[in-house]
Amino acid sequence: MTTPEVRLIGLATASPPFQVDQGTAADVAAEMFQGRVFRTVDLKAIFANTGIRTRRTARPLEWYLTHRGWDERNAAYLQAAEELWIDAAEGALRAAGVRAADVGAVVTVSSTGVATPSLEARLHGRMGFSPSVRRIPVFGLGCAGGVSGLALAARLAKVDPGRPVLMTAVELCSLAYRPDDLSKASVIASALFGDGAAAAVVVADDSAHGRPIEAEAERLWPDSLGIMGWRIDPAGFGVVLSANLPAFIEAKLPPVLDEVFESAGVDRASVQRFVCHPGGTRVLQALETAIGVVPGAQDHERAVLADFGNMSAPTVFFVLQRVLAAGAHPGRLAMSALGPGFTATFAILGAERG
Repeated sequence: MTTPEVRLIGLATASPPFQVDQGTAADVAAEMFQGRVFRTVDLKAIFANTGIRTRRTARPLEWYLTHRGWDERNAAYLQAAEELWIDAAEGALRAAGVRAADVGAVVTVSSTGVATPSLEARLHGRMGFSPSVRRIPVFGLGCAGGVSGLALAARLAKVDPGRPVLMTAVELCSLAYRPDDLSKASVIASALFGDGAAAAVVVADDSAHGRPIEAEAERLWPDSLGIMGWRIDPAGFGVVLSANLPAFIEAKLPPVLDEVFESAGVDRASVQRFVCHPGGTRVLQALETAIGVVPGAQDHERAVLADFGNMSAPTVFFVLQRVLAAGAHPGRLAMSALGPGFTATFAILGAERG
């Protein structure tokens, strides 16, 4: 018996209520760091050169100006993450025409806070999931988590055809902003990262309307742990972010792309558009070089970065949502994201069916 295709049948995004203008954020950072890491003129140039206009945050801007301990940061994470999780998940289920009670498995991707019980367990009653729903919380994938989470959901759907799988990614990167962390990585992170959530529903069902997930892949480069991640101390998370990331992408990603498409049996030339996680302006430039498109081609990535900043795992779904809404690329799409490990993740989506 042939296993049905796994199809993406629902997608939604969600943002927290507080919006921060990038110029205002630069002024606040200048006051916070007082020239101790970068000269104020250089710090403001960093903020201005990100390509970001606005970001959304879990707390109002003034909340971040006071030193917060790990317990207070994680309490804020739990409160805000639960609301964003609900918003994104309910939106994706509505888009898919699926009841929460009919979901067979739930994947939760988040690396910016700790929840035990995990978020989907805390929200089980509010959502109306079945008592027998399978729960898979995933921590530590960072910016790669959205595509990895979608791939995991697709694999779960294959083993239980006909039962929808919900994947929700929630990241509250702003809660790691720390006035006590006088590292260059911390300052740069304060210029880049925002908060958001996204959810997707997939099902193995040939009668479902949606894009098939034709292939997925993940590649990890050995000895690359220092490129991206968290370090943890009594105050909470501190960012690890290498300035060499764009050069690493340009040098290392092209052969991996060739390998991924060859392994999947997919002609790379058949891809109408790459849908990339926009880590930042320099990362986007490196990605365009690596995937072989003209500079500036990743227009929806730049638009999402401008409107929301880098939200880590959910960001690629904000891009996918815009690509699908534009309707200019009805054929094959290739999603990609890069994250701690250092890891590249991919998902290849076919033309819409059903």
